Amino acid sequence: MRDTAPIRPGEQLDLARLQRYLSGKIDGAEQGIELEQFPGGHSNLTYLLRTGGREYVLRRPPLGPVPPKAHDMAREFRVLDRVAPLFPPAPAVYLLCEDPGVAGATFYLMERRRGVILRREFPADWRGQANPEKIAHAFLDTLAQLHAVDIERHDLAALGRPEGFLERQVRGWSRRWEGSRTTELPVMDRLSAWLTTNLPVSPPATLVHNDYKLDNVMLDEADPGRVTAVLDWEMSSVGDPLVDLGIVLCYWPQAGDSAWRRNAISPLTTEPGWPSRADLLARYHRKTGRDLANIAYYEVFGIFKLAVVLQQIYYRFHVGQTRDERFRDFDKRVAGLAEAARQVMESA
Repeated sequence: MRDTAPIRPGEQLDLARLQRYLSGKIDGAEQGIELEQFPGGHSNLTYLLRTGGREYVLRRPPLGPVPPKAHDMAREFRVLDRVAPLFPPAPAVYLLCEDPGVAGATFYLMERRRGVILRREFPADWRGQANPEKIAHAFLDTLAQLHAVDIERHDLAALGRPEGFLERQVRGWSRRWEGSRTTELPVMDRLSAWLTTNLPVSPPATLVHNDYKLDNVMLDEADPGRVTAVLDWEMSSVGDPLVDLGIVLCYWPQAGDSAWRRNAISPLTTEPGWPSRADLLARYHRKTGRDLANIAYYEVFGIFKLAVVLQQIYYRFHVGQTRDERFRDFDKRVAGLAEAARQVMESA
């Protein structure tokens, strides 16, 4: 399965400059490098770099101005450097460059993993062997595996600030909403207020991926019940593990959901054979033993956070910082997600 494409217009890197920088740092760079682009995703730019008979993945922030503390490639590199030896699905990292003169921004090189990434549908040549239940179980069990890493034994608490993690998350994403709004959307203000005033007591801290969803997981092409990689670690930290579970629920629409919820997110998990959100919660509870009594709060927060992420992307399109036409209707997706979060909030 081919997972790369020619680089999109305006997102090319200066190959000669990049080659000069990499020469002497990775094998074969002196003889030349080749770049293609991984076309999936809407945020950071990710490239396949070939040189010396090897392949690497190069990650850098999106073009144009970005919100403060967002798209921090140096931090993502340092997290992966600590986590990958302890959590096999995390790719290894090799090189960090913080000189923006090389590729226009800080970037890093990491291990190239292979597999299938599910977005809005199964790949046409993979449908025959795809097993939704098996995939869902592998996906959920990998999250439980991440949350089982002993942060005290491996001295990982410094990757975040566990005390007050959830409160800071809610406050931070509410501020990001304020800083990226392009029109009035009262339901988002209401959600922000509800999240602030109904903050639950967090369970003991664990590693938190903070963007755990199907299209950030790579599956073995020959065995859909095996995860070959967990990707996109830029928001990972140490904190409340139920934040990850809330994000899982956010990205897991199911049959019977409103059109707002089915259409604002990938509808893949609404198809026959996929476990329900309740099934996922039951499996996570069996694997971890954690109390899930307040999980609706985390689901609302997950949806709210995704709405803000899409709003930040739409803001860059709205003010002309990017011309990527994929982002033109993201304001409608934001409104749909806000409505979905409101429904969960009012049923909590």
